[in-house]
Amino acid sequence: MLEVDGLRVAYGPVEAVHGISFAVESGEVVTLIGANGAGKTSTLAAISGLVRPIGGRIVFDGRNVAGAPTHAIVAAGLVQVPEGREILARMTVEENLLMGSRGQGGGVALRGVWQRFPILEERRALPAGNLSGGEQQMLAIARALLASPRMLLLDEPSLGLAPLMVTSIFEVLADLKRQGTTMLLVEQNALRALRLADRAFVMDLGRFTVSGTGAQLLRNEAVARAYLGG
Repeated sequence: MLEVDGLRVAYGPVEAVHGISFAVESGEVVTLIGANGAGKTSTLAAISGLVRPIGGRIVFDGRNVAGAPTHAIVAAGLVQVPEGREILARMTVEENLLMGSRGQGGGVALRGVWQRFPILEERRALPAGNLSGGEQQMLAIARALLASPRMLLLDEPSLGLAPLMVTSIFEVLADLKRQGTTMLLVEQNALRALRLADRAFVMDLGRFTVSGTGAQLLRNEAVARAYLGG
C-alpha cells in the first residue's frame, strides 16, 4: 500500500532523514521507534505532505505523492493522527468529529464513532479542550477514522498520557489492527509498539539501524538495552 524509497528530509542546511526506504503492506502495522530527534516525525510529515522531501519517492497505492499537497493526500486515504493531538479546543467534541467527517456521511458516520468511543458520546457537547489528555487522543483518532482512511499514520499516540490511558489507547489500536486497518506508528513506548507491530524499524539520526518483525526486535539485546529498559 505504501512504498517509501530513498526518502530525504531537510530543514534548511540540516538533513533530518537520510535516504530511508521501507514499505507497508495492506492490513499491516509497521512501527518506527528511536530516540527523540531520530527523524521519525519528519518521516511521517513528509509522507502526509506537511513537509516537502528533498529526495526520494513516496508511493501510495501506486501513485507518487511526494510533495503533493496534504489535502490531496488525505483525499487519497492517507490520514495522520498528529503528535499533540491538534484538536480544536474551543469547538465541541461533536463539532471536531463533524470536521473530520466532512463529505463522509456526517451523522451516519458519527454513530459508528459513538459505538467505538462511548466516552466521546457522553462528552459530545463539551468543548474538546475540557477533555482529559487520553480522551483528547481518542478524539484525534476518531476524527481521523471519520475521514475514511485507507491507512493511518499515528505520531506518538501515547505521549504524555497516564498509564491507564496508554493501555486504553493501545487497546483501540489493537482493535483497529484486528479489523484490518493499515497503520504506520511512531511511538516512544517501544515495548507496546513492538508488541503491536507486524514489522518494526529502529531509527537513529535519520537512518534505519535495525529492522525485523516486532517479535524479533523485542528479543534483540541491543534494542532491549537502548529502548526497552533491559
